[in-house]
Amino acid sequence: MTMIDAPSKYQDISTRNLIRPGPPAVYQLTTKKEEFGSLTRMTVGDKDEKKTNKTILLVGETGTGKSTLINALVNYSMGVEWEDGFWFQIVEEKEGQTSDVMMYQIFGFEGKILPYSLTIIDTPGFGDARGIKHDDNVSQKLSDWFRSEDGVHEVHAVGLVMKGSDNRLSDRLMYVFNSVTSLFGKNMEKNIVVLITHSNGRKPKNVLEALEAANIKCSRDEKKQPVYYLFNNSQHEDRTEEEEELLKAQYLISERGMSQFNLFLEKTGPQKLEESGEVLNNHIRLAACIQNLQDIIKQTALKQSEIRQIEEALKKHEEEMKENQNYTVEVDEVYKEKEEIGGGRWLVFYKGAVTCKVCEENCHFPGCTMACRPEHCKVMKKGRCTVCTRKCPASDHVKEKRRYVSKTRKVQKTMEDMKEKYERSKTESQSKSTLLENLGEEMKKLTTERSQLLDEAYQHLVKLEEIALNVNSVSTYVHLDFLIEKMKEEGDKEKVQKLEKMKSREDEGSRAALLYKQNQ
Repeated sequence: MTMIDAPSKYQDISTRNLIRPGPPAVYQLTTKKEEFGSLTRMTVGDKDEKKTNKTILLVGETGTGKSTLINALVNYSMGVEWEDGFWFQIVEEKEGQTSDVMMYQIFGFEGKILPYSLTIIDTPGFGDARGIKHDDNVSQKLSDWFRSEDGVHEVHAVGLVMKGSDNRLSDRLMYVFNSVTSLFGKNMEKNIVVLITHSNGRKPKNVLEALEAANIKCSRDEKKQPVYYLFNNSQHEDRTEEEEELLKAQYLISERGMSQFNLFLEKTGPQKLEESGEVLNNHIRLAACIQNLQDIIKQTALKQSEIRQIEEALKKHEEEMKENQNYTVEVDEVYKEKEEIGGGRWLVFYKGAVTCKVCEENCHFPGCTMACRPEHCKVMKKGRCTVCTRKCPASDHVKEKRRYVSKTRKVQKTMEDMKEKYERSKTESQSKSTLLENLGEEMKKLTTERSQLLDEAYQHLVKLEEIALNVNSVSTYVHLDFLIEKMKEEGDKEKVQKLEKMKSREDEGSRAALLYKQNQ
């Protein structure tokens, strides 16, 4: 602990080092650091279970001043005032380069200014050079964090952080905001506010116009305007004699913003993330269903090619095969095998694939990071899989570092080989059918299974539209495009119309998000 020459109200605060003598004197707070894979939790003080805690999730691009805003929230909760001549930092300079999601917890200052402690979740890395794959990874980690036993189970406010000079929401910010808000249920809308940094204290007309143009879903005031709070990012800067008066005015902008934001937090109830559980689960099941459907469509195309080859061979060589049961034809036989995938255990997160031993299908891959066993996977519902063709029990599944892959191999087949393969599941009456008829039935069966899985994916998407705050995540639009294409092939005009209507609702923000995705 670094001793600091400060007013008595700070004597018990543990700091790691003096960053700058000031004024204000800037100190780095000593925190308890816990890492969960690529998630990090930094804690000041000890939690009192009897006292209220408020959780804030911040979303914004690199360069908007989120780190300074987090430090300002911490200082405000600690009761730091302008006259004290002190400033504390909880955010470390290089954290954004090493972690995807940061959680800051500030305990022990309840009653100084705020009647509650604070938990702040930051999403650093959005907008950095690592691109869309990194952005997607952050969204996935947030989803994991919400579902983790040791994670976050309620959120009081989601803060969209923007600079006072912004006159539009970038394509990337829209992509990120849509991805994050798609994790929540519809009730979360009233908990979303805009936190404007680098403010001069005046009404941010350009920002408000940009929010309206992007059709941002957020809390609204009595005039139907987005709820926003203003902050300036100069509280920690050197107070030179020439600039002290200006810095004091800028400090007061943030103090007023903090006070108003506090009133919002006090009157707004938390959104229980267990209420968003159905949204998260439907996202997972939709993505898993689409992935398995894509695998099955590829496999079905290969099987249909194999059947057509057999049919052509039978028609061409029927007489030779009748006379010589050992007469062979060459076909591309479809088979499945399991291939190794990257995986392993990341503390509370388990990477791998949940596969069905009966259907020989990948029920959850990629994206299965939370479940250590199949029965814990979110694609399971009431003990059965929601994805595989037969909807098998969880006990028929495994979680491992391998997944099924469909392949083909050149093989020589006789008439007896083909009869054995395509007649072993027939009843006595059916077995009298010709091999060609049996092949036709097999083609119909494959088409029916494909249609069934396609309909299940459609139902997941319809359910999401009913319950999710924002169905306009880019991943959902990708699913929409895929389903529209396949439903057209099915000739299901009613479902095609429904899906196209969902897609037609995309606004400027959604188009911007899609543009960002396409340009990566």
